[in-house]
Order: sequence, then structure tokens, then C-alpha cells
Amino acid sequence: MALPPTDGTFDYQLGATADRLADGTPLDVVVRDATAAPLEDAYNVCYVNGFQTQPGSDWSSRSSALLHDASGEPVRDPDWPDEIVLDPSTASARETILEVVGPIIEGCADDGFDAVEIDNLDTWTRFDAISRDGAFALASEYVSTAHDLGLAIAQKNAAEAAQAAHDDLGFDFAVVEECGAYAECSSFTDVYGSHVLQVEYPDSLDDAGLSFSDVCADPARAPLTVLRDRDLVGQGDAAYVFDRC
Repeated sequence: MALPPTDGTFDYQLGATADRLADGTPLDVVVRDATAAPLEDAYNVCYVNGFQTQPGSDWSSRSSALLHDASGEPVRDPDWPDEIVLDPSTASARETILEVVGPIIEGCADDGFDAVEIDNLDTWTRFDAISRDGAFALASEYVSTAHDLGLAIAQKNAAEAAQAAHDDLGFDFAVVEECGAYAECSSFTDVYGSHVLQVEYPDSLDDAGLSFSDVCADPARAPLTVLRDRDLVGQGDAAYVFDRC
């Protein structure tokens, strides 16, 4: 089980993928969705949504693992309405969730990825009905699943959980969004050292009154830090944004 390199070129490619940067520079580290193929001769991190459903997925026979509101309706993430929030508060719900997500992690290993990042660990901070203990118990199961398959596993966001995620749950490194914009990069680099992959977005930097140069000058930033467009579009799209420190 290898951790990602801490120097070289990094790209976050959950939308369109490309094997090189637009200027032809080869990539050393890349994050891609579990449905995409890994990049040959790079360190590949496989994106898995571990605490919310993937758009288009069918959980109708597993509704007991979904978070429901007071009227009994499944709770959707207001920022990503195609995604329903999972509720890992009970052991039976966690078992049900693992029946779906476990094979996705296994598929990442079979496809040749080096690691997985598990998104939306922070649902327990955004939805009061989800217990921290339940979320951490599910995260621990994800860590065990990944390690048993020879994969490293990344904590995704949730700065307030970084110390426990590393020390108690066993996460190996971190993939973080907007820690520069929210002035919380040290929460990750103090715990994971150089093994942090950092992604910033122009809109959140604008809201914070920061430039990407400000982020790059921050001593707490990750060694591999990139600026990407929010939708992670392909290089040929007019909305494409990429820069790196």
C-alpha cells in the first residue's frame, strides 16, 4: 500500500479526464471517478461517494439506509439534489450501505487504482439526524475494506475530524477542497504532513477575497495544490480552469 507522491503534477478529474495537462505535461497524481479508468504510469485515486448516493443509483430496496425527513421523504443534499444522504447511524444500515459501496471500492482495486477517496464524511456535521459515531463507524469499515484490498484511503474534507480520522479511523492521507478559501489547510497538513491533495475553486476564492497566488503563498497549503473549475470540465471546454502552485 503506497501513499501518493508529494511532488510532481496533480489533477482532479471527476468530470472529463485527460492523460496530460493542456500544455502536454505528464501527470503524476490524478483523482478520477470510480467509473473512469486509471491513468497509466501515475498514482491513481478512485473517487467513491461513501455517505451519499450516486446520481442515478437505485436504493429503493435499501431505503432503510437512507436519511428521511419528518414526513418520511428521503433527504437530498441541497447542493447536489441528485444525491440522497445515507444514514449510517445503525449497524444494520451500515451493513446495507457496505453491500453497495464495498463492491465499488473492490472495483477500484480490480481496475488498478492505488487508493480511494471517500466523499461526504462530513454529512454528520450538516444533518443533525446523523450521528458522529455512526458516521465514524462506517468510515472505519471503509478503511478496513480499502486496506484489505491493498488500497490506501483518503479522508475527504471534514477538517474538524482530521485528527480522529487519521489516528482513530486509520485514514492514510487527505483530499481536500477549498481549505485555502476557508483557512483550514493546517488542520490537514498538521495531521497528514505532505500527504494532502488540495483543490481550490475560483468562486470560493473570490468569495474569500483571495487569489490563487495567495493560496500558493500559504505555508500551510499542501505541496500538490491545484485550481480547478467547479464542474471539472474537460480541457476543450470554455469553462475549463487549471492552475497549480
